[in-house]
Amino acid sequence: MKIHLIAIGGTGMAPLACLLQAAGHQVGGSDGPLYPPMSDLLAEAGIRPWVGYEAAHLDPPPDLVVVGNAVPRTNPECVEAERLGLPRLSMPQALARFFLEGRRPLVVAGTHGKTTTTALAAWVYTACGRDPGFLVGGIPRSLEKSFRRGSGDRFVVEGDEYNAAYFDRGPKFLHYRPETLILTSVEHDHADLYPDWESLLAAYRQLVEIVPRQGRLIACGDSADVRRVAVRAVCPVTFYGLDPANDLHLSGPPETDGGVTRLLVADPEAGAVPVDLPLAGEHNVANCLAVWAAARGDGIAAAEVAAALAGFAGVRRRMEELGEAAGVLVVEDFAHHPTAVKATLEALDGRYPGRRLVAVFEPRTNSAGRALFYDAYRAAFGVADRVFLAPIFHAARLGDGQAIDLDRLAADLTAAGTPAAAPPSIDALLDETAAALAPGDLVVSMSSGSFEGFPHRLLERLAAAT
Repeated sequence: MKIHLIAIGGTGMAPLACLLQAAGHQVGGSDGPLYPPMSDLLAEAGIRPWVGYEAAHLDPPPDLVVVGNAVPRTNPECVEAERLGLPRLSMPQALARFFLEGRRPLVVAGTHGKTTTTALAAWVYTACGRDPGFLVGGIPRSLEKSFRRGSGDRFVVEGDEYNAAYFDRGPKFLHYRPETLILTSVEHDHADLYPDWESLLAAYRQLVEIVPRQGRLIACGDSADVRRVAVRAVCPVTFYGLDPANDLHLSGPPETDGGVTRLLVADPEAGAVPVDLPLAGEHNVANCLAVWAAARGDGIAAAEVAAALAGFAGVRRRMEELGEAAGVLVVEDFAHHPTAVKATLEALDGRYPGRRLVAVFEPRTNSAGRALFYDAYRAAFGVADRVFLAPIFHAARLGDGQAIDLDRLAADLTAAGTPAAAPPSIDALLDETAAALAPGDLVVSMSSGSFEGFPHRLLERLAAAT
């Protein structure tokens, strides 16, 4: 088929385009200016997208149009596709149609940890010889690419709760029909789509309910809200987490040794199994247990799973060390929800003891810049030693009283003992952050978007200063 993808450069769309190309289809698409890593991903597959959106890009007409979830119906290519009556699918509809039929989808859903857990599962199944298919919404450092067709029965995919497309308003994860579902967490997010807590809970309940009786739900039992959702399952449920009351837990607390977290997994069949996890933070320990439960449920030996976990190199932009200059270590992270911000800061504080922890945060998503998270952010940033807050990326989309008051937040943090500032622009943020740093510091850049290249520009600034 000749397939055209509108907004081909998205973190889900670009791997999908590459999967379609690998399956023998003729793939093209369009987007705004693209940047690494997605531009590199497409180039390596021989896909050269149009820059910008024009109706002429659909001449001659393709056999199918796939539309990204951020694309409005007024997009000129969407208008032309409707005028021509071309078949169209959302990204999750296309993934399900072309790659999930006849497979056993292992879907990773939840407010936090989806990308890391999906990458971890894809790596473990690959390293253990199961040749899974997978699509990861990030760049796994252990795997050759973020996607693979695979020949095994498993297909591992990240299940996003956000809407699929302007014509497909339900959550993406419902299209994936999980045979096994990992549910990492349930917290209020995407307030633009889910106006209240109950509407989000309803979406997760619906997801849990579609797992078949012969399937399996692997749920983080440390969360009371996850347990509330899990009661709707008709399949067997395995609860995992740090609490010993869970079905799968640890034999003793985790220990940090440099860049390694040492665990003893209390496996119900194999007993206490040592694991050297090259990731920091209790949230990543929980992610490890989720994948352990899935792999062991598929009959992979405990020793194989432990060896695979020890070889996991992480995911780009998840507590990723970019480099050190002028004695300052620069780390990049994807955190954008208060809970994720707090988990990242706590993990870094534990992994790099003795360093002053400087947090630089961009409220990038439609939810991240909302006032409803004010108190949660104030608590989360209290973990850091110093904080810089970037301007709200989508401020123009927020109505009166909806946007978080960053100046007030900075003042409250400062008054509570954590010096903070909210510069008026990214350039001013770069200047003020660079001026505040000293040898021995660790600075972490947190944003769910490009952040205008901030962490890389900061590293270059520090290097130039030396």
